[in-house]
Amino acid sequence: MPQIHPTAVVETGAQLAPDVVVGAFAYVGPHVVLGEGCILHHHASIEGYTTIGDHNEFFPNCVIGGVSQDLKYRGGNCRVIIGHHNKFREATTVHIGTEDGGGYTRVGDHNLFMIGAHIAHDCEVGSQCIFANNVLLAGHVVVEDYVIISGAVAVTHFVTIGQHAFIGGISGVQKDIPPFMIANGHPAAVRGVNRNGLRRRGFNEQQLEALKTAYKLLFSDTTPLTTQTAELQRLYPESKEISTILTFLDHVALGKFGRYREALRGKNAWTEDDEQQEPTGK
Repeated sequence: MPQIHPTAVVETGAQLAPDVVVGAFAYVGPHVVLGEGCILHHHASIEGYTTIGDHNEFFPNCVIGGVSQDLKYRGGNCRVIIGHHNKFREATTVHIGTEDGGGYTRVGDHNLFMIGAHIAHDCEVGSQCIFANNVLLAGHVVVEDYVIISGAVAVTHFVTIGQHAFIGGISGVQKDIPPFMIANGHPAAVRGVNRNGLRRRGFNEQQLEALKTAYKLLFSDTTPLTTQTAELQRLYPESKEISTILTFLDHVALGKFGRYREALRGKNAWTEDDEQQEPTGK
């Protein structure tokens, strides 16, 4: 049986795995599903239509599954979907999706969200990411795998942050950030290759050299982008990393304001039928 402190509130209808721990004054809503090994420390709250995988840990005063702050939210049973092995430190907030954004906010596996991090409605966070203290994601943001975001970074709506990117502290991210790069500033701009992070994850010197060339051609040269793209394809026809960056930039070009997801605004609308289906994904 779950270990539930006498002062905690677990509403009728909540589904808890047998080894879940619910601390003092914690709250679990009636539509919550908690997987194996989850721990709720004192005063943690899980509410809304929230489905959580195994071995997640929720520290005091975090609120997961809260109602969206988007004024266009119309009260539907939109959801939060969380994977496995995540840590949500004190005062972290994750809000449900909205009808206009697809109905789901999603978090993958093995992420760390430090104190005061906020994940707004309809965001999608991949796996193996680190959000430092007081990182703020506006609605509809996508953060791909292995991203590190430093403290007090604010990310505007519909931005995509590519895999293995690093965002420096106290930055304002208003446009998509390409994979494998470091960005910072007001507004944030690409400053170089995330060499240290990539080395820690096993990237070799040949891969890093290709990415360094990509940075020089794409982000620090005034030659037209189409010319530089062709040159990169000629130099590194077999490089998965170069292909990933070029595909990312092609998508950005389809959007507005340097944000690919702006082109998708309103196309993933949630319907009443979605309530009857178990969501897929992370």
